[in-house]
Amino acid sequence: MKFLVVTHVLHKYSPVGYWGYEPYVREMNLWFKQVDEVTIIAPFSEEPPQTIDAAYECDKLRSVKVPLIGFNSFGKAFKSLFFFPYIFIKLLLEMRKTDHIHLRCPGNMGLLGCVAQVFFPTKPKTAKYAGNWDPAAKQPLSYRFQKWLLSNTFLTKNMKVLVYGEWPRQTKNIKPFFTASYAESKKTKIAMPNFEPPFRFLFVGSLSKGKNPLYAVRLIEALMAEGVDCSLDVYGEGNEMGALQNYVHVKGLSNVNLHGNQSTEIVEAAYKESHFLILPSQSEGWPKAVAEAMFWGVVPLATPVSCVPWMLGYGGRGLLLTMHLEKDTAQLLTAIANPQQLVEMSKKAQHWSREYTLEKFKTAIKGLL
Repeated sequence: MKFLVVTHVLHKYSPVGYWGYEPYVREMNLWFKQVDEVTIIAPFSEEPPQTIDAAYECDKLRSVKVPLIGFNSFGKAFKSLFFFPYIFIKLLLEMRKTDHIHLRCPGNMGLLGCVAQVFFPTKPKTAKYAGNWDPAAKQPLSYRFQKWLLSNTFLTKNMKVLVYGEWPRQTKNIKPFFTASYAESKKTKIAMPNFEPPFRFLFVGSLSKGKNPLYAVRLIEALMAEGVDCSLDVYGEGNEMGALQNYVHVKGLSNVNLHGNQSTEIVEAAYKESHFLILPSQSEGWPKAVAEAMFWGVVPLATPVSCVPWMLGYGGRGLLLTMHLEKDTAQLLTAIANPQQLVEMSKKAQHWSREYTLEKFKTAIKGLL
């Protein structure tokens, strides 16, 4: 089978091969094991791979490089509109040659891919919608257009759209799906957190405004003001790093450690040594950091977006943040005053997350193809 991937993920090249954002590449490697040949159409960077990147594992992989497009500035928007026809023609040519079309949405490349696939109604297709599929969510127009077009079974034919969570009144081509980070072999017995001070908190993800890393820092600051012995380790890079560094310095928060991007092994070790994960994100699809933390018995504190409430058992496997500092601080103070309840929550979180292994994910992918 010839398999075409349309993605906005920025790719890099080294003598070892093609690289991309590790969680995405790790998932795509499982798809590639089920096919014969792969073509990836995506933007590429001249920069060398970073710690957060991983290499594809595929013997027959061909790349089709297209310009990086974006609309977060007038200059980028003008260039992107100029490149749209070129990229669209590339998509049509590659879709014509392939046996299976796989779209990664939402994103600018996914947007063009959603339109281009309409011209190939008989070709088998899958689309992985990695964002928030909640019909009630407030999202950019381009995201809403992609969701509408993917759901439109008149324009989008022979397509399975994989989404996170189960939502009412969906068309027949919308399939609830999941993702995974760990293999069955990782399901070893570990020492569960005892939920006694000092409490160790984690933030894992991009340091962007949408992820609200500063809120995690302020929550730890509020707990300290209440006399709670705690610390926060932040893993990730992004535009908010400078603001975080400045806030931590000005406030003298010596118990907040900014580690930047680190390897999977280092982050895994941090999960195993922590009590809580904080993810005050404005929007998510399937937040891998939450699922990974739960795998090791870490209790997540996350906002109720996308399928997160379901992941957290609506409060049975974690705490749902309100994004009101006083309320969330009070909720957390009540929780740490009941360590046995947190132990039970930790066990439930681990049991739930360990149902979603790479082996189960591989079987699910095989069923799609």
